[in-house]
Amino acid sequence: MAATFLDRSIFTRFLTGALSAALVATFAALPAGPAAAASDGPTRAVTMVVPFSAGGGSDVLARQIAAALNESGKLPKGLVVENRPGGSGAVGYSLLASHKGDPNWIATVSVSFFTTPLLGQSPVSYKDFTPLAAIAQDPYILVVKASSDIKSVNDLKGKQGLIAATTGIVADPTILAKMLEKAVGASFKIVPYEGDGEVLSAILGGHVNLQFGNPSEILAQIKSGDLRALAVSSGARLAALPDVPTFKELGYDIELVQLRGVVGPKGIPEGAIAFWENALKAVAESKAWKTNYLDRFNVQPLFMGSRQFGEAMAGVSARYEALMREQGLIKK
Repeated sequence: MAATFLDRSIFTRFLTGALSAALVATFAALPAGPAAAASDGPTRAVTMVVPFSAGGGSDVLARQIAAALNESGKLPKGLVVENRPGGSGAVGYSLLASHKGDPNWIATVSVSFFTTPLLGQSPVSYKDFTPLAAIAQDPYILVVKASSDIKSVNDLKGKQGLIAATTGIVADPTILAKMLEKAVGASFKIVPYEGDGEVLSAILGGHVNLQFGNPSEILAQIKSGDLRALAVSSGARLAALPDVPTFKELGYDIELVQLRGVVGPKGIPEGAIAFWENALKAVAESKAWKTNYLDRFNVQPLFMGSRQFGEAMAGVSARYEALMREQGLIKK
């Protein structure tokens, strides 16, 4: 079975045909400028919850969005980022859900936003939140420490007992590690950490052997020579790493990218949803976003409004559930 998730064909379905027409119609129908007034949105300082520790991909995303929004002047009292790690995302997302109907609270979407509830380890799921916008999609890079004797993906064939680190109990790196195990006939020990920063420290410290990391998390260490990149999980090579092949180029049917977006608590008023949708759309279209986030971290551009993002979240959750069942991560 093809081991792909959120690949180009899936996003093509989101962004072409009838759905594309609906997306264009939605944006055309949104009021511009003053119609999405501050009174419709936040009325005090906004809190953006990051359900993981500082330094990881979710934290980087949140702080880039926060910087862009604060720079835009669209928020009357500004925005602060608050890290609330624990429970593979359950702590932070439960906090956000507790502020039902309050547009002054938002959070970034991570893999654990979908997978932790599917494991029955969170009291809330994607259904307990208001989708505001999807703002990017993020590939993964398989890396080892530069001093490792693993020089290529082929060197992993038949390996037993290597340790692969992941953020949370089940995340994209978990699924990718299991896909890779099957593809190369290896057996890895998969160890969860609370945040991407801890994963990076573990691989640099020699405590784990493999990491699947987003470019925003590990590109600097690859460029500095501390980590060696073996392959990327996107459909095409990354501009920042032109010599690093995709898994498919190497003959492995592995392709997976992470959907990046922003949600609020359930019950936010329609005017506030329109406010946030417009504000995040402005961020996604800004030169600063392209320069400081997309280009800097090799993240792939993408924007979906609230309704389209909501449809995508349902599809993503279903896809994760199917993949997790296939991998034996959900037993029921």
